[in-house]
Amino acid sequence: MKKIAVSILLLFVTISFGQTVNNYKAVIVPVKYEWLKIENQYRLNTLTKFNLEKAGFTVFYNKETLPIEYSNRCDLLFANVEKENGFLISKLFITLKDCNDRLVFKSEVGKSRDKDYKAAYNEALNEAFKSVNALKYKYSGVPEKQENNQTNSVMVTQSGQKTVGSPDASTLVSSLPTSVDSADLLYAQPTATGYQLIDKTPKVVMKLLKTSQQNSFIAIKGDIQGSLILKENQWYFEYYKNDVLVSEKINVKF
Repeated sequence: MKKIAVSILLLFVTISFGQTVNNYKAVIVPVKYEWLKIENQYRLNTLTKFNLEKAGFTVFYNKETLPIEYSNRCDLLFANVEKENGFLISKLFITLKDCNDRLVFKSEVGKSRDKDYKAAYNEALNEAFKSVNALKYKYSGVPEKQENNQTNSVMVTQSGQKTVGSPDASTLVSSLPTSVDSADLLYAQPTATGYQLIDKTPKVVMKLLKTSQQNSFIAIKGDIQGSLILKENQWYFEYYKNDVLVSEKINVKF
């Protein structure tokens, strides 16, 4: 009876998530999980990558330089192994999230009563991967559509003042030289007020606030505030430092 219940549950997981997961090209695995002290402790990160590849995914560690065909973060999933509290029992489960940190898939909880941490965590992780294997992943070739509620519309308020919406990403220029290093590439994610630029970590590097000009933003990078502007199909972050205008070339993918 228990085996039948598990089979039904795995079938439900496959139906619920399989189609969505198939829309992503690859998975990024961190080299360290937050609840552990060191990188690849108990070889859990290596085991995660191995099991994902065994399940059919293309997998990279988050510190790797990605091939150019995987440079769009929103074509990727980001894996994590999380731990549940349990008395005398180890419980682990796997999550896959998209570029906007939205949950795409969550595995069943794997369990182990082994007293040795390495053996227990390995056993629990392998058990959790049963529901990942049940997805029968195969890349569909159809990129997952990301929500973008920003429009390039102009609205008139009751006071008569014009408010300009954030420009659609399709109308913006991505500064992508043919030999760009993906380590320097920033990815634009829509926000309520414009965009945020993130690196492959992912970490927010810069915040962009919309202006009345389609290809000009107020830009905030740490404690520095300036402008991100488009000049000759290249984005530049410009700001003043010690009363001197500084202009930095920025590679952005909208």
